[in-house]
Amino acid sequence: MPANIAAIAAKLGANARRFDIDVLPTCDSTNAALLSRAEAGAPSGTVVIAEEQTAGRGRRGRSWFASPGDSLTFSLLWRFAPGTAPAGLSLAVGVAVARALQKVGAGETALKWPNDILKDSRKLGGILIELVPGAPHAAVIGIGINLRLPSGMPEDVRAASTAIGANGNAVDENDLFAALLSELLATLETFANLGFAAIRPEWMTRHAFQDVRVVLSTDFGPPGEGICRGVDTDGALLLEVDGRIERILSGEVSLRPA
Repeated sequence: MPANIAAIAAKLGANARRFDIDVLPTCDSTNAALLSRAEAGAPSGTVVIAEEQTAGRGRRGRSWFASPGDSLTFSLLWRFAPGTAPAGLSLAVGVAVARALQKVGAGETALKWPNDILKDSRKLGGILIELVPGAPHAAVIGIGINLRLPSGMPEDVRAASTAIGANGNAVDENDLFAALLSELLATLETFANLGFAAIRPEWMTRHAFQDVRVVLSTDFGPPGEGICRGVDTDGALLLEVDGRIERILSGEVSLRPA
């Protein structure tokens, strides 16, 4: 079922007034479209949903495969108070997504630092946070969730991916959008008032690689290896290497189990 603004608003109830939703049949990237609107002054709570993305983006320049009916893809603009530090924002959003998926009956999911949603150890969805140029307290939050795996998805990507419908499950797309926006609203308000520190305990309970030996590949040097000890209150990964704890900052590494 395609996204329907009236149906989503009805399911949001009183929270519907906090959002301004636009559904596009197709666009290159919901993040790109919303960044442009944000720079033109779009209000906090603006949402761009795309039935199809032709140039969806993930972290580190990767493509996000999203064909019509196979993926739920949208971006949300959120303007925090000036001076709000965005440290740990992608992790906080991950908690909101996991809550929403559980609410609509999509099952338990795990979180992989810093921005992946996992189910049965495979990637179900991803998060891309981009700050608005000239307004570092304003963030465009891009979310993509696999409803079904696209037929054109490369085999190596397919092998590491999963979808809500992989085991015959199905969710109403409008129910899922409403649950996601409701949980994002609650989580972002907590983040704005208390920072990631208030959300960190729940993130830790969902951490896919807690106390697991992992390999870290980085753009800035050879791969490293250590034991994943969770994250700190700023959302930095804590990696134990030779008995000492190193802080790994978001955006520097790609995490893989050893």
